[in-house]
Amino acid sequence: MTMLAVFKSRSETLGFVSLLRANGVPASAMATPKEAGVGCGLSARFEEIFFSRVRGVLARKRYGSFAGFMKKSGFGYGYV
Repeated sequence: MTMLAVFKSRSETLGFVSLLRANGVPASAMATPKEAGVGCGLSARFEEIFFSRVRGVLARKRYGSFAGFMKKSGFGYGYV
């Protein structure tokens, strides 16, 4: 299942995607869905099987613009 790490900053998103890849998580940047309620931006997309690793990577660095995690459900996304 697809998950997103939602950020309010495009540059922090891109940095986080790079950090995930460096830690062996296949990740990409994608447009933040409107359900996130954070305006236009980018989110880091990854598969749920990597969720614990993603949380670990996130915990190692301060991201002031991190808004939360979303999971694909049906035709949209919802916060987890």
